[in-house]
Amino acid sequence: MSMWQQAIEDAVQKTRANIEKYNGQFPHVSNDGRYLLNDNTDWTDGFWSGILWLCYEYSGDPVFKEAAEQTVASFRKRMDAKSQIDHHDIGFLYSLSSKAQWIIERDEAAKQLTIEAADWLMTRWREEGQFIQAWGPKDDPQNGGRIIIDCMMNLPLLYWAYEQTGDEKYRDVAIKHADKSRRFLVRGDDSSYHTFYFNPENGEAIRGGTHQGYQDGSTWTRGQAWGVYGFALSYHYTKNPLYLETSKRMARFFLERLPEDDVVYWDFNVPIHEGTERDSSASAITAAGLIELLSHLDADDADRKFLEEGLERSLKGLIKGYATIGQPDAEGFLEHGSYHVRGNNAPDDYMIWGDYYYLEALVRMEKGIKGYWYER
Repeated sequence: MSMWQQAIEDAVQKTRANIEKYNGQFPHVSNDGRYLLNDNTDWTDGFWSGILWLCYEYSGDPVFKEAAEQTVASFRKRMDAKSQIDHHDIGFLYSLSSKAQWIIERDEAAKQLTIEAADWLMTRWREEGQFIQAWGPKDDPQNGGRIIIDCMMNLPLLYWAYEQTGDEKYRDVAIKHADKSRRFLVRGDDSSYHTFYFNPENGEAIRGGTHQGYQDGSTWTRGQAWGVYGFALSYHYTKNPLYLETSKRMARFFLERLPEDDVVYWDFNVPIHEGTERDSSASAITAAGLIELLSHLDADDADRKFLEEGLERSLKGLIKGYATIGQPDAEGFLEHGSYHVRGNNAPDDYMIWGDYYYLEALVRMEKGIKGYWYER
């Protein structure tokens, strides 16, 4: 059994046990080794859905299919009620739930729900500023002009909606936002801002900053990871070579700064001392993103060998030093993820998105099973 397969089998077994533990609720982040659960009210709830679909595709066990379908039914209710969706993370929620069901089962109701989700994400578009507003209502005094790099992973929902409907409004908005993100969130040295502020009335650039990173000028490792994967996905949909170049540049920046055990700290600029928190979820996201990025590179690409070696280092580092293999009662797959270190919110625990991207990377490496960001 390969190292990848052993890790997958462990995750599948844990997910089977977690279905019963969670009893229809959704895991978010953990506290002292136990996932905090919610009734589908958080931005992270699609990742549990995605884990269930990946486990079903890998194992064929209907217990995962049934649990995944139940999550989609919950997302249907959430959309109908417009509950806790006043933010840009609609792609995280619906790409990994209803869009996954459409991709796997060709369920028409799931497809329609996903298109509704894309329509809802479109309400975040601010025509005056020419960007998708990340958080809060329109004209919000704190967030009215804010974009964040995480949104690069929400754009695939819009690209997909264009493919399904032929309506160019979805694609146009996704491209405009990707271009703005590339220009203002990615710095000249290939690092990234977490957030950027614009004048919401005319789109005039004001300043870069952070919400969860070490400081405004630092590079939050999970933000860099979102960029690696997000720009690779924008390239998949548009074939714009600038997006591929940006993903490669951000990946090289990330991999050149791997610590000795190959799993990153929570910020590339944070002072390192004993006890400095890691973010295993950032390494997991980047691993999944590297697989996507490599799928678009020619065999003789100058960066290919470096990126392949970085992918292997990252996945092996996660499995050897951070995975809960051999801990059958553990709920999460990866220890030492960080949510919001400065805010002391789950600074060193399981992260459900870290678990998802770790499993996505593994099943793609082992079985060629892709995630749910685009049609297969």
